[in-house]
Amino acid sequence: MHPAIMGLLTIVIGVGGCIGYFYFSNVFLDKVLYPPTGPNAGRNINRANQIRPWLFLFPALFALGLYLAYPVFATLWLSLTDRDQGGAFVGLANYRQMMSEDKFWEAMRNNMLWLFVVPAMSTAFGLLAAQLTDRISWGNFAKSLIFMPMAISFVGASVIWKLIYDTRPEGTEQIGLLNAIWVGMGGEPQQWLTLIPWNSFLLMIVLIWIQTGFAMVILSAALRGIPEETIEAAIIDGASPMQIFFKIKVPQIMSTIVVVWTTITLVVLKVFDIVLAMTNGQWETQVLANYMYDKLFRSFDWGVGSASAMVIMLLVTPILVWNVINARKEMR
Repeated sequence: MHPAIMGLLTIVIGVGGCIGYFYFSNVFLDKVLYPPTGPNAGRNINRANQIRPWLFLFPALFALGLYLAYPVFATLWLSLTDRDQGGAFVGLANYRQMMSEDKFWEAMRNNMLWLFVVPAMSTAFGLLAAQLTDRISWGNFAKSLIFMPMAISFVGASVIWKLIYDTRPEGTEQIGLLNAIWVGMGGEPQQWLTLIPWNSFLLMIVLIWIQTGFAMVILSAALRGIPEETIEAAIIDGASPMQIFFKIKVPQIMSTIVVVWTTITLVVLKVFDIVLAMTNGQWETQVLANYMYDKLFRSFDWGVGSASAMVIMLLVTPILVWNVINARKEMR
């Protein structure tokens, strides 16, 4: 079937199915289950009105359960079983095996390093870009350029940066920008992605480059929301531009900075594409998601792979819960 026709059918069936579900479920509720007639009409109407919101919520709850809740419990069960023994329950054996492997601890160390560097640098550069672009006449154009990497997939960005780090033999023309500059300064061509531990930082640059645009857009909106009266009062009191920025502006947008920081942290905990596309976890650049992929789809060790997936989920969950709690506080 032609992709355009398939897409059109998907839209028609999806939209039509939703309309049909809501229509017929309400008809069943009002005409069959609780008809608003007879001596119990009032009670039936109240019961129908209590059930009606759940009819509307059911498709979303069903989808969330099927695509989010079920995979979590299925992965947890796989992490406690041995597929080679017919799915026999083995308790924490997979977790013990995972923790005995050097590659797992390498992935943990690298993930912690990514967590320390990427959110901090992305937020700092985003805040700097937001402040500077708001002070120049062509700031909107500059923001568009800085935000543009957000439109590129992680794999696409990895390919671009892999070309920047590309190496050609000594004596030949370097097509990689970094080596071209390095050789032009009198150095020898370097295999940048094999240089331990600097290669991990070179991979981080890719994610920082992408996430800086996201941080800039959010923080720029927060900066514009600062009351002008506070800034004018600081200027009258003789505060310097640096004092105004760090002592007046930053404290007022601290909650937004924290939200941006934690959001980027969630992205970092799940980083996978960049490492897979650029080094495939070689040269001590392994991260947890890449380790999980290797175990699940290369070694077919579903127990250890699922255990590592649960570790990622445990690392992500506290930050996610904290974000939700803060968002609810902001709404009050």
